[in-house]
Parts: sequence; structure tokens; C-alpha cells
Amino acid sequence: MKILVVGGGGREHALAWKIAESPLVDTLIAAPGNPGIARHARCVAIGVDAHDALVDLARRERVDLVVIGPEAPLVAGLADRFAAAGLAVFGPSARAAAIEGSKALAKDLMRRYGIPTARFATFDDAESARRFCREMGAPLVVKTDGLAAGKGAIVCPTLADAEAAITQCMVQRAFGAAGARVVVEEFMTGQEVSFFVLSNGGDVMALAAAEDHKTVFDGDRGPNTGGMGCYSPVATFDEALEKRVMETIVRPTLAALAREGAAYRGVLYVGLMLTAEGPKVLEFNCRFGDPECQALMVRAPGDLVPLLLAAARAEAWPAYQPWPSTASVCVNLASGGYPGTYPTGLPIRGVEAAAARPGVQVFHAGTATKHGMLVTAGGRVLGVTAVGERMDAAIAAAYAAVREISFEGMHYRTDIGRRRA
Repeated sequence: MKILVVGGGGREHALAWKIAESPLVDTLIAAPGNPGIARHARCVAIGVDAHDALVDLARRERVDLVVIGPEAPLVAGLADRFAAAGLAVFGPSARAAAIEGSKALAKDLMRRYGIPTARFATFDDAESARRFCREMGAPLVVKTDGLAAGKGAIVCPTLADAEAAITQCMVQRAFGAAGARVVVEEFMTGQEVSFFVLSNGGDVMALAAAEDHKTVFDGDRGPNTGGMGCYSPVATFDEALEKRVMETIVRPTLAALAREGAAYRGVLYVGLMLTAEGPKVLEFNCRFGDPECQALMVRAPGDLVPLLLAAARAEAWPAYQPWPSTASVCVNLASGGYPGTYPTGLPIRGVEAAAARPGVQVFHAGTATKHGMLVTAGGRVLGVTAVGERMDAAIAAAYAAVREISFEGMHYRTDIGRRRA
């Protein structure tokens, strides 16, 4: 079987690594890929937004399955393009992916179908948004309607912070067109959990949960990032809670999408807040999380490819092993200055030594090769991921591997997973 993975980040490296383990796969291609993915796949220098070139590549190579990693091409309709070319594709249509592409659309869907979420309102003009903030009172959250690389949710402890967030989004256009419309919602308290399920358009299969660490500094301080690390499983997200979320959130949401003419095929990422009133939706995403995917793939039992095929082809789920009790931790190593401006092209040392440690995988996120040397090429550079029988063992293994790696300005959080160990 020949598979094409679209994307070039840490999530796609983790997917490529897991897919390459499958005995069903004899050829793996990635576009554009990265130096880490190149260990498992043939990388082709085509960007995720070059839809015509990607479809041409898949046709030319006669691939049996396309796996789309990032959200932007899904929201832009890349899965539809592959489907129209007669290719099996793992990833939702543009209509279904809009559940991530537009927070206003997602919140409206939840309101109309009674899916538990925070109180909210949507605004196209800044003054109306500010007025609603004053009526609701702080703390609250201001979210860009469109995609903002995981940085479009701004927690506002005070009304002054909310005013600044609205100005940043709607007046200064810090997030471009994504912030022209905003959702303002109540601030929910509780534990945040990322829960992942697969859908084949008619049925759903639960995968597993993880907890992301979004802010850049230890102790959940500083600005939000795309994710500085995560761990899995989440002890508080037990079998009973998973069943409750499946029945009150996941199944109703997928049924609602189907009724709206947007049957969902792919992975659905349910961002949850475990509140005193029960689990509520923070957001939906139309793809695996990054870095959650890295932590899940090293724990995932058996062969992932039959599940991806079943989702893509709208077929019945194959027999699948239960998830093991082992724990995993992913620690992201970031460029100095991230999530703001940062340098690139800096030499990276120690990756081979880190990856040689037992139970460790080093997933490449923002790397490149220059004159035969591995160098930095993004804000989040590497995802050092370890698995262990217990959480404390996974944490220790991950940070021991982190200490093998160095590049100028390297920054990482030192508390990933420690709150729950």
C-alpha cells in the first residue's frame, strides 16, 4: 500500500512514524515533510497550500490513501479535492472542517443542538463586542473566528484586557482576516482535556485523551502558543467520563453535522473543560492536536492504518486493541522568542543521542538541513516524546533526552506532566 502524508510538522512526523510501522505499507510519501519525516518517507517539496500540485502528486504516484495533517488545508477544501479525484482521503470535507475554521459556526451549532459549552456572543464590530464584555463582566475569553495557529483564544482577567484583545483582533488585525469577527465567551474554570475520536461518517470510535500545556512559561504563565508539551493519559478522564462525553457531546455533534449536510470523516479533536457542572466544549478541531498527536502515537496500540482507511472509506471499524495503561509525555523545544519573533537557521546538536535513549522518540516540528547540518526552521523545533510504565517514568525519560539536545536560545517548559504525575 502507498500512502501520502500531507504536512511537515511534529504532528505529521508522529503520524508518519506510526504509519511506517504498518505491515500494510510499503511506500510512504510526505509533502512537504521535514528532516525527521525523511527517515520514514520520501519527502516531496510541495507545500500544504499547493492543492493542484498535491492532487497531481497523488494521482501520479497512484496512492491508496492520503492523510492530511494540518487544519488550514482541510478548512480550505483539500480533502474535497482529493475525493473529487477519486482518491481515499483521511480528513473531513471543507463543510465539516468549518467546525474548526469558524468558531462562530461551531458555537452556533452547539447552541442550536444543545451541546454544552460556555455562554457566548459573536461580533463583527468592535464597539458591540466591548459593550457585551462590560455586560458580561470579567474574566472572559476573546476568540478569533478564524484560524490563528492555536493562538487565537485570549484569556482576559480584566475588562481592560478584554478591550485590548478586541482592539488587537478587530482594529489592529494582529491575526489578519481571522480576527475580523470575534467570539466573546464566559471564562470556564476546571481542567482542560483534549479528547480524540475517529469518525467514518456514520459511526464513531474513541481513541484517547491528553492534556496540553498551552502557555510558553512554567506554571501556565505567559502568552498562548501552539502547545509547549502534553501528557497522556489523563487520570481524571476515566471510562465513565469518556462515556458521558461520547453521549452528551461527541455523538450529538457528529449527528448535528450530518443533519447539516456535513457528515464527518476523519479525526475530531474535542477540546473540553471539565467544569463543576460537567464537561463542556471549549473548541472543536478537525485534526489531531500538535503536540497531542505525538503523545498519542507512541501509546497507540497495534496498526493505525486500518482505522485511517475505515474512516476514509466510510467502512466499518476493524477489530482494534484496547489502549494500554502506559504513559507518555511530549516536551516541545522552542526557539528563543517564540511565540513572538525568533531566529532560524541555528545548528541543532544532540538529537541522535536523545533519540537513542530507551522509550524516546524525537519528532521534528521546525527543522531543516543546511550544508548537511540540522538547523532550526520554526518556533517549535522538536517534540521530545517518551513513553513509560508510569507517568513519572515517562517524565524522567523525556527530560533526560531533552538534556541531550542544544541549540542557541533553546527554550522549553520544565513542568510538562508534573501537575498530574
